[in-house]
Amino acid sequence: MQSLLNKKIVTAIIIIVAFCVGIFAFVALQNKKTLTAPAKITEGINTVSKHTVIGTSVEKRNIDAYTYGTGKTHIVFVGGVHGGYEWNSVLLAYKFIDYMEANPEIIPDNLTVTVIPSANPDGVYKVVGKEGRFSATNLPPKEETVAGRFNANGVDLNRNFDCNWKKESTWQNKVVSAGTKAFSEPEALAIKNFVLKNHPNAFVFWHSQANAVYASECNNGILTQTLDIMNAYSKASRYSAVKSFDAYPVSGDAEGWMASINIPAITVELQTHETIEWDKNLAGAKALFDYYSKK
Repeated sequence: MQSLLNKKIVTAIIIIVAFCVGIFAFVALQNKKTLTAPAKITEGINTVSKHTVIGTSVEKRNIDAYTYGTGKTHIVFVGGVHGGYEWNSVLLAYKFIDYMEANPEIIPDNLTVTVIPSANPDGVYKVVGKEGRFSATNLPPKEETVAGRFNANGVDLNRNFDCNWKKESTWQNKVVSAGTKAFSEPEALAIKNFVLKNHPNAFVFWHSQANAVYASECNNGILTQTLDIMNAYSKASRYSAVKSFDAYPVSGDAEGWMASINIPAITVELQTHETIEWDKNLAGAKALFDYYSKK
């Protein structure tokens, strides 16, 4: 009788131990699944972002690029080619960066978007007295910002690219230095190297203050796609669309060089030197996203 009782007790203990082991194994397995589960990725939303330094200025300030998305079609937006003289184009570029950070869903899955907010950081520093981000408060009046148009070598960077480059070029009624040769300036060279490395599909250069969207060309006329994106941006933003800039002769411009290597490029000229005209330019950028999402 005692022997039978002992067997029952042993059996009960084995059952209890087995049950406990089962519970422990189940909990452990669930924890393992939780720990090794992949991060949730929202389908259809382009969330990847990357910051790189694509070069440095004459005075060794960084030229930054911020890239969003992983699509095969690559669009680039550039602000601040004319430095502190057009500081509003830099602020516009930074606001666009912030908007994409906060609203990544606006970028179609087939697109990669890069923003180079300040292509002439020495010229910006000359006017705003600060590196990187700045605010529009306490900036000097327009007539005191002219020196900031040029880089630290006194070169107009939008005359230093390889489209009919000449040592001297024009700006309004003034003769300006275009450097010692095409891409002699580190800021222009940084953009060239970025293009040759990444092979983007289109460029948008933000400037001020002609209040229009301009197509680009070098020696072989305007690319068909350039006209398409000029018209798309113009229609959405309500800036006038202008095929050719003819206010004065221009040589060595960045947009012309893009055209010479078959990259569609447009110049968006804000209406003033003091405002970023956010709603208009956001609408223009979204129009390009829509255009290229269908390519």
